[in-house]
Amino acid sequence: MDDTPSPARPAPMEKGGAYNRSSSVQASGLLPAVSLLEEAAGVVPLPAPPQVPLIADYGASEGRNSLRPIALALARLRERVGNERPLFVVHTDLPENDFSALFQTLANDPESYLRSDPEVFPAAIGRSYFEQILPPNSVSLGWCSWAIQWLSRVPAPIPDHVQVAYSRDNAARATFARQAAADWATFLSMRSRELCPGGRIVVITMATDDHGDFGYRPILDAIAGSLHDLVTDRVIREDELRRMVIPTFARTKAQFAEPFTTSGRSDDLSLQALEVFYGEDRIWKQFERDRDAHAFGTQWAAFSRASVFPTLAQALTGAANDPRRATFMDRLESAMVARLSSKPQAASIPLAQMVIVKAGAGSTN
Repeated sequence: MDDTPSPARPAPMEKGGAYNRSSSVQASGLLPAVSLLEEAAGVVPLPAPPQVPLIADYGASEGRNSLRPIALALARLRERVGNERPLFVVHTDLPENDFSALFQTLANDPESYLRSDPEVFPAAIGRSYFEQILPPNSVSLGWCSWAIQWLSRVPAPIPDHVQVAYSRDNAARATFARQAAADWATFLSMRSRELCPGGRIVVITMATDDHGDFGYRPILDAIAGSLHDLVTDRVIREDELRRMVIPTFARTKAQFAEPFTTSGRSDDLSLQALEVFYGEDRIWKQFERDRDAHAFGTQWAAFSRASVFPTLAQALTGAANDPRRATFMDRLESAMVARLSSKPQAASIPLAQMVIVKAGAGSTN
């Protein structure tokens, strides 16, 4: 059987509003970085009229978790430019992303920034952030939340887990680390092209803490164990399991800083701020209040389904068109609920937040 890792790149989040409904962990985790985004909005150089200041949202998914950060950044820009000047927001994600759900969120969500500012004009672009997405020197302010941990491709199989952080295979770990370094350098290079002189991007993403902890151990072990259960139950085959990989990589503080260390900058970018901290395990806190083990398992399984199940399903023999895809995702979710409900445990959530600045300065109108 073919053990080639699949897919060539991660699949987008589960569609139909599933990610919006099941991403409360991400929503709470990004909050500490919002103040950094507001601060950046207060100081980035803005183009002189008639050019329009542009905010880029890299890795928007279905948009729900972008609403508050972008709204606060827009409010800060509005203080600087007055009420009449138009502002432009571009949400980006993979071409296969559910952009219909994103636009429905912008149109209908009570927290949408469009409800308070008619002079904001949103758009979306379906392109990977490992490519140039926007014209050179066009982005005043960038925001990238819970996205850059995803690698551009699966660089190797993982023989003993679905997440390389919990693999004992040194070759797989080294290959993933090399891919993560190359992807981070590519991401920075593309943003260097797009940012205006003096422009900034605020990034919040998964991280490895100073003790080498990736976090999420109970959840990832539940995914791995549940996949083995599906093999036993003949829902999937052994060769399909061997191809199932979650191509995420949580970099250390040193790995984030490495492209900037030689001369203090990557291309013409500099790392102004970098902090590794622990996000709130909102699901565990709810369990501590209500002691509802089934709800605990259900919420973490829904989180996993919305974020990583579509990528795991790509390893089925028929990939996205495999007739077993829906059954696979349903059975995997049920198995996870059973495992997590039987022994609820808190998860550590190491995160990194940073501000990256492009050299130079333009008009501050």
